[in-house]
Amino acid sequence: MSNNYSYWINNALESDHQPATPLIEDISVDVAIVGGGYTGLWSAILLKQKQPSLRVAVIERDICGSGASGFNGGCLLTWSTKYPTLKKLYGEEEARWLVKESESVIGEIEQFCQDFSIDAELFINGTYYTSTNSAQMGSMQPVVAELERAGISSWESVDDDLAEKTGSKVHQQAMYSAAAGSVQPAKLAFGLKRVAIELGVEVYEQTALEKLQETVPAKLITKGGVITADKVILATNAWMTEQFKEFKRSIVVVSSDMVLSKPNQERLTAIGPKKGATVVDSRIFVHYYRDTQDGRIMLGKGGNKFMYGNNIDDMFKPYTPYQDLLNQSFSWLFPDYDKADIEHSWSGGSDRSVTGLPFFGALRGHSHIFYGLGYSGNGVAQTRIGAKVLSSLALGEDNRYTRSGLAKGPKGHFPPEPFRWIGAMMVRNAVRRKEEAEQREVAPMLVDKWLSKLAGPAGKADKA
Repeated sequence: MSNNYSYWINNALESDHQPATPLIEDISVDVAIVGGGYTGLWSAILLKQKQPSLRVAVIERDICGSGASGFNGGCLLTWSTKYPTLKKLYGEEEARWLVKESESVIGEIEQFCQDFSIDAELFINGTYYTSTNSAQMGSMQPVVAELERAGISSWESVDDDLAEKTGSKVHQQAMYSAAAGSVQPAKLAFGLKRVAIELGVEVYEQTALEKLQETVPAKLITKGGVITADKVILATNAWMTEQFKEFKRSIVVVSSDMVLSKPNQERLTAIGPKKGATVVDSRIFVHYYRDTQDGRIMLGKGGNKFMYGNNIDDMFKPYTPYQDLLNQSFSWLFPDYDKADIEHSWSGGSDRSVTGLPFFGALRGHSHIFYGLGYSGNGVAQTRIGAKVLSSLALGEDNRYTRSGLAKGPKGHFPPEPFRWIGAMMVRNAVRRKEEAEQREVAPMLVDKWLSKLAGPAGKADKA
């Protein structure tokens, strides 16, 4: 096993080792997909399900799932908390559809895993969005009120047994939605790879794209061979900025850091949280946690590190450089545990867009090369929506996915460096000071409150 992978990936490799197959010859395909994460694999699967005769190839520079798909926290969440932003960007009708679609794909993923015997430790047991201090109280109400007016709210107040359901006594208030769940993310990625191959997709790992020739047909240059492709899907997410500089200001790469406790099912049963449920607090740079099938607690925290120049490779580590910060959060949330109970940690990265939503489109106006990125830390389920957009674009279909506002490219840009990084650091530090003050039940400084507003809709729960 590699020392460069997350616990999830190493754990999945123990139970489902799949030798990598690099590309070693020139080939011609109908559709070439760059990136073997969720977006690329879902796209390949949907293409083969729509048109089984297509020759589809996926190339991945490491192993499938070795990026964000195998380094995330495994929380299956929806876009319901982003409804105000969706409505502002795309109008009420499409916002309603996107919220419902983001809830539907969770059931689709569950059914897919059942149909293809993918043991991804998948639980659809809902999510709790909580408040841990008076400043956070009622923060979900404006969003829920808008969802209720639109007739699409899946949220309800938690009136009793909050500590038992969430596994922590720090929560003072919570809203619950059944339309959410959790998954062992690397096992899902490995399962998608297996199914893709079974459907006839050619998957070439340890095959990096060195150059894309934007000819018709396109040519993908790799060390082992050249792929000639009628259509191309670029599904490398944050790594897009390395080879395609026009996306450099479309995203900002932000870390999400995680710790995992030793297994102790007896203790989990005694104190919670509810099996398979996810818990997310109301901070801008959220705490999120859940249990695992083998009796552990996974705790993650977003917004710790912002990469200068979006240097994505330095973000993915088999340990977190913010261990002390995560230890403090773990002890605060779960006082029955101590530092010795934490067994693993890792750090991943997410590609935050200006809107907090992904975007898709045709590269430089080409009618045969398409891209998607910008999931903003909320993509485990939404990558299936992204794949519906990308597979529809690749097949030249005219449907709701290709007509969606999501398929019109980025909806804004960040400032150039060094202003982006300097601004991100100022906002991050202000958010930290503000939220630490609120947790102590003291008034934050006005400048921190003002700067914190610049964090925008990248957080889990948008404000109406």
